[in-house]
Amino acid sequence: MFHRLRAVYPLPDLKLCAVFREGVTKIYDVKPLLEKWEVFKELKDEDLFDSVYVDLGGYGIIWNDRIDLSSDSIWEKGETVNTPFDNLMSFSDATTLWGLHESTLRKAVVYGKLVGGVDVCKFGKQWVVTTEAMYREYGEPLKDSMVVKLKSDL
Repeated sequence: MFHRLRAVYPLPDLKLCAVFREGVTKIYDVKPLLEKWEVFKELKDEDLFDSVYVDLGGYGIIWNDRIDLSSDSIWEKGETVNTPFDNLMSFSDATTLWGLHESTLRKAVVYGKLVGGVDVCKFGKQWVVTTEAMYREYGEPLKDSMVVKLKSDL
């Protein structure tokens, strides 16, 4: 089961902050990998460690041609942290996960199905929606999207 990443940020002490499309943020400690796999020892180089990025599909992170890590490893072994942005996702991510067209969500705002300032909010040109509102209005996401319901959902 793959949990797709939206962003990854290097932190001090060989830790990563990983933001998933489901609106969940996890802190992942890379140090145990240095002890287990020789190739990960290269990440002691701060410049290399800081060069981490999310792969094109969001299914993992990459440092170079030899060092990468799956999003599922980060999901399973990372520590979930609470942020003010938990359970928020872009319209783009929501439409991908639920198999909708973005215009469907925009119309839902116009017709009051998704309430501005409660369920949705616009930041510049980007709309965001709460996970709770998506479950309430559209039910379960597509099976292949593999969204995990959080205890705080619904």
